[in-house]
Amino acid sequence: MLTSNSSNRTTPFQLDGFVVLCYFILLAIGLVSICGSTGTFEATDIFANGSRPVKQLIWVGISLGVVFLLLFVNSQFFNSFAPVIYLFFILLLIGTLFLAPDIKGSRSWLVIGSFRLQPAEFAKLATALMLSSVFDRYGFQLKGSKAYLQVFSIILLPAFIILMQQEAGSALIFSVFILVLYREGLPGFYLSIGSFAVILFIALLYTSDLLWGSTRADYFVGATLVSIATLVFLYHIAKKKRRYHVKRLVLSYAAVYLVTFTVGFFVPLDQSYTAVALLMGTMLYVGVLALYYLSRRYFFTLIFALSSTLFAMSVSFVYEEVLQPHQQDRIAVALGIKEDFHGAGYNVNQAKIAIGSGGLTGKGFMKGTQTKLNYVPEQDTDFIFCTVGEEYGFLGSIFVLLVFLVLLLRILILAERQPNTFARLYGYCVAGIFLFHLCVNIGMVLGLVPVVGIPLPFISYGGSSLLSSTLLLYLFLIMDRDNKRLPAYKRHFSL
Repeated sequence: MLTSNSSNRTTPFQLDGFVVLCYFILLAIGLVSICGSTGTFEATDIFANGSRPVKQLIWVGISLGVVFLLLFVNSQFFNSFAPVIYLFFILLLIGTLFLAPDIKGSRSWLVIGSFRLQPAEFAKLATALMLSSVFDRYGFQLKGSKAYLQVFSIILLPAFIILMQQEAGSALIFSVFILVLYREGLPGFYLSIGSFAVILFIALLYTSDLLWGSTRADYFVGATLVSIATLVFLYHIAKKKRRYHVKRLVLSYAAVYLVTFTVGFFVPLDQSYTAVALLMGTMLYVGVLALYYLSRRYFFTLIFALSSTLFAMSVSFVYEEVLQPHQQDRIAVALGIKEDFHGAGYNVNQAKIAIGSGGLTGKGFMKGTQTKLNYVPEQDTDFIFCTVGEEYGFLGSIFVLLVFLVLLLRILILAERQPNTFARLYGYCVAGIFLFHLCVNIGMVLGLVPVVGIPLPFISYGGSSLLSSTLLLYLFLIMDRDNKRLPAYKRHFSL
């Protein structure tokens, strides 16, 4: 049990005021926005029986009721039972695959009468608790293949199951846990690899089936990018006295390209063959270095080059065969590869019109023409931010973003002052999840990222989203409250 003394007593309701205030402000904005996006100009049926504002109010009541009960639970309970909670939601996700009906091509909702629940929303909470619990174990460090396998399995298992439910947006959210791990010692090298993969994927989509004279653009760009990344990787991990190998490769590249481009002025030449040949030569050279020095550094470089090459070769297959046609169109529209104002780009185009029509101060409550006339699909869920922009304009939109900013910064401040790894890492998970939701949701409304089904926390209509986001936030506040109860020399959880 946790102990306390008279100088460190707190009540169950003594939570951080800044966070609680931001929470209720966002709840109010959400309710007002849902009214604005679903009501009519006369505003006579906002609170009609069964309307979405009424349903959202019910979910607000349920969320606050659950929080009230949790206030009397010691936060050590969540640390001790994190594996049980995680296993329960993994089994629930698997069960959802077989029990959930097909709704818009997705099997992610459990339907019981008029009640619908999306387990994927709560799987984020379970994963955050499980990760925090693992890192809080005595002596655990993110070092060695066993630790990496354990941590990444916790993250990828629910993401994979959710992906099988055809919920790519919900599965993407789990990538934020990898970013959170940098706070606990994950090398930046992994972030570099992830960023390179994204750059390579986008570059190959842009140059697919494109010819530069007689040169296959995608082959040339893919091979060149992998070669450059391999050289950078090799230079970074090689010992200083052996970096001359990289200089040799760079000089070889310069000489070969000088010759081939010179010949290309007189004879049509496919430079993609040159780029591929140089890449193969680079991998062969690194392989020889690995065998000569028997160095794991060079073996890792060779594995990186081979993996990057295989990834580049698979981009076209994944895009055309694995992704659904509507997902291909959304990615193409977001990247500007094609325009489709009446198809895949319709939602985004209408959302931009709605936000732009709001101007500086907006049209006012219940006066948004784009939303009232249903020009914007999903305007009370995934695209609810356009209701804020149309009715309250630029200033209203900035106010919403500022509230989120204050909330995120306050969570990070509270996380950094936690005396144990469990509460600190969980706080970073909460902030990361909310930040990912915020950036992706608003990014897709503005056409900056592909359209995926990711709601805006506390604002979008939806019971599962509201309840899971509320639980995510208040469990962290309960941890912060309980840590303040402890004397300084006892501020550590033990199982």
